[in-house]
Amino acid sequence: MTTNPSQTNFPFCSYYQAYVKKKYAWFVVGGLKGFEHVAFARTIDVKNSIFEFFVSPDLEDVFLEVMKSFEKQVLVFDLKKLENRLIKEDVL
Repeated sequence: MTTNPSQTNFPFCSYYQAYVKKKYAWFVVGGLKGFEHVAFARTIDVKNSIFEFFVSPDLEDVFLEVMKSFEKQVLVFDLKKLENRLIKEDVL
């Protein structure tokens, strides 16, 4: 049985993708954990160093401030908010 996520009370988080400099991936992921676990981060494309970030809507402002800082330090590029890919997949 497939359930439409919009018909459930299950809150989906905000979803972002960005290029993270390979040399500093550990720093970016660790930094996000250090800021009250503001996001769950994982590599979605290892070859191209593309990471995905699952962010609680309550912490999205904090996440964006942290990512802005990483962008200024030239650690993260091309941050994009996308539709949460888990909503599209049959995960419920």
